[in-house]
Amino acid sequence: MLIAALLLFTSSCASSHSTPSSVSETSASMPRPFVIWPDSTPVPAEGYDHSPRVPFNLADFVIQPEEMRSFYGPPGEFGYYIDGGDYGFTNLSFIVTETHPGGGPDLHRHDSEEAHILLSGKVTYLIGDHQFTVEGPYIARVPAGVPHTFVNAGSTPFHLIAVFPDPHPAYIHIGDNPLLTTCRESSPTPPQY
Repeated sequence: MLIAALLLFTSSCASSHSTPSSVSETSASMPRPFVIWPDSTPVPAEGYDHSPRVPFNLADFVIQPEEMRSFYGPPGEFGYYIDGGDYGFTNLSFIVTETHPGGGPDLHRHDSEEAHILLSGKVTYLIGDHQFTVEGPYIARVPAGVPHTFVNAGSTPFHLIAVFPDPHPAYIHIGDNPLLTTCRESSPTPPQY
């Protein structure tokens, strides 16, 4: 039921907030349901964290992107953050990212477990001491308190949905993303922005 609701969210964004990308990694790839940052535009050098542009009404059942906190973490991770307690959830929070090739978050951990849902794309993860690459569709499990990060190992942007069973999960920054250097060194050509 939760996954169906998240899919409904992303498909509703597609109809009113974007133009699908014409670029795909394979014929089975899904179009980007909404576009936060266009493919042909260079990504910003500096990060940002913006408050919602429009206040959320707790009587509403649908949360639109303009009602969410938006963020950007160099090099290439754009997203929306829903601290569930502020939106009427008692035990859920969400992050929806648009992660561009070669991009990913800093190394961090949370005080609650986390699930990542990816329908299409290629991701290299570091969860604790385990490094691996996986292609969507999948659901990844990140245990509570375990340092983790990821990088888009594909050639097109993807949308990753993170779900937390906590109305106010903590984000504990640990350091730079060690996969950014590793992936760039092992890649024959660096990602183009």
